Amino acid sequence: MKPDNLKSKITQGVQMPVHIAIIMDGNGRWAKQHKLPRIAGHREGISSVREITRVCGELGVKHLSLYTFSTENWRRPKAEVTALMRLLLSTIKAEVRELDKNNVRLTTIGDLHALPESTQKGLRNGVEKTSGNTGLNLNLALNYGSRRELVMAVQKLVQDIQAGKQTPEKIDEALLSSYLDTSDMPDPDLLIRTGGEYRLSNFLLWQCAYTEFMVTETYWPDFREQQLLEAIYEYQNRERRYGMLSEQIKSEI
Repeated sequence: MKPDNLKSKITQGVQMPVHIAIIMDGNGRWAKQHKLPRIAGHREGISSVREITRVCGELGVKHLSLYTFSTENWRRPKAEVTALMRLLLSTIKAEVRELDKNNVRLTTIGDLHALPESTQKGLRNGVEKTSGNTGLNLNLALNYGSRRELVMAVQKLVQDIQAGKQTPEKIDEALLSSYLDTSDMPDPDLLIRTGGEYRLSNFLLWQCAYTEFMVTETYWPDFREQQLLEAIYEYQNRERRYGMLSEQIKSEI
């Protein structure tokens, strides 16, 4: 189905995802397939980020979370990590004006303190410049690991209990969620993983308890508008039961 026709069907659907999360996988394999250095795959992946951000904004998606750099990615060769940090900085500088123009708000999750100071500064500038925007929230997960996020959340909660700000009796799912990096966002409705791998890779483990998963063989640099629309269309045609029966869901409609 052509993108325009698919987009029309999607916008008429009753179940537009509010929050889409994407594990952007396959940059290195894309580069290898094209007989190019790995960093070329990451550069081409930026074009996908740009297009997917645009389309999500046009569709009215409220939050787009992109797994940009995990805590485990530091294990990659030093030259590649250095190149990735430089690419991230140059991309932020180049794209912030366009994001601001399109009313996109840039936010981040993860521990930015381990990133190079120049990269941290570029990110802070981008976040500050777009902080007043009211359209799509483009959320970059940087030096992010969900297990670490959960450990940090529990530590903060324990500190607040010791300080008398919280009590153990008040601990529930909602309270713990309020201590996570994503406390100001709803949980993802749809998680897409490109590159054909079937794992979460330590991404939003708590938040994805009832998220709809979509895995595509398409490498991230080739994931564009058509592939996103197809994923959303499939999502709209699924039934989200949250542990209930199909008959119960239908009776509530």
